[in-house]
Amino acid sequence: MNLKIFSQWTVALPVLSVAALVLTWGRDLPPPLVVVVALLLGGAVLAAVHHAEVVAHRVGEPYGSLILAVAVTVIEVALIVTLMISGGEKSQSLARDTVFAAVMITVNGILGISLLVGAVRRRIAVFNPEGTGGALATVAAIATLSLVLPTFTTSRPGPQFSPAQLGFAAVVSLGLYLLFVGVQTRRHRDYFMPITTEGEVIDSEEHLEPPSGRTALNSLGLLLLALVAVVGLAKGISPSIESGVASAGLPHSVVGVVIALLVLLPETIAAVRAAARDRMQTSLNLALGSAMASIGLTIPAIAAAMIWLEGPLLLGLGGTQMVLLVLTFVVGTLTVVPGRANILQGGLHLGLLAVFLFLAASP
Repeated sequence: MNLKIFSQWTVALPVLSVAALVLTWGRDLPPPLVVVVALLLGGAVLAAVHHAEVVAHRVGEPYGSLILAVAVTVIEVALIVTLMISGGEKSQSLARDTVFAAVMITVNGILGISLLVGAVRRRIAVFNPEGTGGALATVAAIATLSLVLPTFTTSRPGPQFSPAQLGFAAVVSLGLYLLFVGVQTRRHRDYFMPITTEGEVIDSEEHLEPPSGRTALNSLGLLLLALVAVVGLAKGISPSIESGVASAGLPHSVVGVVIALLVLLPETIAAVRAAARDRMQTSLNLALGSAMASIGLTIPAIAAAMIWLEGPLLLGLGGTQMVLLVLTFVVGTLTVVPGRANILQGGLHLGLLAVFLFLAASP
């Protein structure tokens, strides 16, 4: 009965959210209406992850994790572009702030809490080091190319690429992402399948029958509807987010953190639920896949958007941010190489997330 009620809500929320989008589009929203829109936005996010999981369960792993990652990245790209269009000079670094926040939240936050949940449940969280290590290496390569190199290039003043460099970085980032997807879904699919504590591959969810094709198609349609609602409603309340950050005396980069936290909520919920079901590899696929998609798809999309967007695109990280990025990948490498982790590794990553959030608010 509870599942039926929840499913009814996941149908109603996308519809209500789109209706709210139509009624509020292009209008200045008073504070009470902002609260209502924000609640509908959160509901649309939760509905999106539900329908993405239905589709994911139909197609199986690792395709399911890939669908969730791409769906979340579509939200992220749309939010960044809409805010950049209306944000003026302050939005020149929004893409960098959001992508960097997404990497820190996924590689430290989602990965850390997943390891913690898995280790508490089984004492030792077990996963495939070949697949997880390859995913982390791809994230590190794309992040360095897109977020570190612009700080040191000399073709343009400041931490930005020239148009040719931005185009090249976008093509390479997209190429590396597609190469990883090919490895994940075709050539070495078994590296990304959940495994038992004894190392045996879990190729299916024995306790739950896959949904029918019709159910999966319905969920796909509702997923797209929810994504449209999320993008449009976020555009509507973006001035309130920016003014709230400014009135709190926080740096404008916190806007990027808020966006990343919002769009990664579905991935976080899905990853924790997978870890609680002893599907640790699925959790790590979600965490690292989201980090990879956030860079590998967002940077090319933003590069294409810069054709009609005015002003520079600041991508290069500062010194403090680069230190946190390097430390994150060093700790992440030591975490994934053994293929086994306990609560210490989970706590370390969550500690790094706490440092990032503190320094974002107090740089």
